[in-house]
Amino acid sequence: MRLVDYLDKGASLGGDAPCLVCDGRTWSYAEVQGLADRIASALAGRGVAPGEKVAILAANDPVAFTCVFGISRAGAVWCPINPRNEAAENRELLDLFGCTTLIFQASYAGLVDEIRGDLPAVTTLVCLDSAPGELDWALDWETFLAGARPGASPTTIDRAAQDDLAMIVGTGGTTGRPKGVMLTGTNLETMTAITLMSYPWPERPARPTYLALAPLTHAAGVLCFPVLASGGSVVIMRTPDVGGFLSAVAEHRVTHTFLPPTLIYMVLDHPALEATDLSSLQCFWYGAAPMSSRRLEEALSRIGPVMAQLFGQTEAPMMISTMAPRDHFRPDGSIARERLSSAGRPAPLVTVAIMSSSGELLPPGERGEIVVRSSLVMRGYFENPEATQEASAYGWHHTGDIGYLSDDPADEGFLHIVDRAKDMVITGGFNVYSTEVEQALMAHPAVADCAVIGLPDEKWGERLTAVLQLRPGRTATPEDVRAFVKERLGSVKTPKQVEVWDDLPRSKVGKVLKTEIKEVLRQDPAAARP
Repeated sequence: MRLVDYLDKGASLGGDAPCLVCDGRTWSYAEVQGLADRIASALAGRGVAPGEKVAILAANDPVAFTCVFGISRAGAVWCPINPRNEAAENRELLDLFGCTTLIFQASYAGLVDEIRGDLPAVTTLVCLDSAPGELDWALDWETFLAGARPGASPTTIDRAAQDDLAMIVGTGGTTGRPKGVMLTGTNLETMTAITLMSYPWPERPARPTYLALAPLTHAAGVLCFPVLASGGSVVIMRTPDVGGFLSAVAEHRVTHTFLPPTLIYMVLDHPALEATDLSSLQCFWYGAAPMSSRRLEEALSRIGPVMAQLFGQTEAPMMISTMAPRDHFRPDGSIARERLSSAGRPAPLVTVAIMSSSGELLPPGERGEIVVRSSLVMRGYFENPEATQEASAYGWHHTGDIGYLSDDPADEGFLHIVDRAKDMVITGGFNVYSTEVEQALMAHPAVADCAVIGLPDEKWGERLTAVLQLRPGRTATPEDVRAFVKERLGSVKTPKQVEVWDDLPRSKVGKVLKTEIKEVLRQDPAAARP
């Protein structure tokens, strides 16, 4: 299936049904299809051929999201560009992908103007929401749509994807030049099938309603495809607002949504939570970063028995392993606390194994790198065969995560992620997994979020260091925190250094940036905050 086929499938279940909802306006499936067709024809009119790369630089927006389907209809390749990136990183991604067309919102015109001179391959610039003539170097939206291929009806532009390539997604460039992950229609079809197989969905004739608060350029976007294939509606929030999120769940009777743990913590701390009607929720996905077991248990009690984990990565989108709401509970209905720190079971269409550094597959219970085989796995990194070969050594896709498959009969087959390989700390000759220490820290009632890193140390090799962000109105001394962890994990896994910062540096999708924390503390070991 092409990306536009999910829209067409939903439309076949009723063209008048609501498809996209934003700012009080509803677009039906027929309306979204019609606009997608016009976009496809306009791209063809500008000479965009099947296989060409078309980038979208926009915040959450229904018209920008409809462009995804127009790009697919034209047989082109969608390249989502994160508006939160720095200008230099976006210039590098657009150049790497060889994009010929860039569609952007007026709020990012300054960024585009700054980099467009360094992008000779980009021959068409289109602004979604500028007035005619406002930008003399870009097409306004209506002018772009009016430039459909001469003599062709919009509905006649319906091209196959070249080599099944659907999208190219940039990875972070913190350790060098960013890489482009090539995802095919087959990859996303596998992800969609796993999603529909593994989580609860309304019984027909009811349809799902999905609330997209997280960026549509990331997980929130690809999770729309199974919703559309089911004829459901997508409620789009333009900006992340927790109070607005709660209101939207109640107003639109939302059945499905996704948030990273950081935003779920904000939901749990929001004063409107208790008074909000969340009874429509069937599936509240969480993922993209480890979640505190203590706060997950709180969410199961206060949000409802609807929490649903997913574990994946850009290279194997979303669904390497899954944990449906029911898997968070024992047969007697009590919370299965022993499972809350797991990543669920390997997904139905995915084979997961644990591998040693020498390529040996390890038995259940032993720790090593999580490796994957599936049609979920990317085609490779765009024009980077060396990185592709490294990621697929020994015939398996390497995730870079350290974990194990449970050998406990009660939870046989559950996948546990203990750390990113690069985040493991070797202190005093012992391997300490930062996520294990972070789980213990997050159990402290004063801790809102944290990061555990290793810093150079003459005595220990690496000094186990914790940086904390406290919950509003709470206090905790380093001595109290160290005693709290020591009681639970012992002295080896107790941080030697504890810092309290007002806030932690985060990526565009809310992940704590350990590299930035390390840099700050290496420059000033006594730093109180960035």
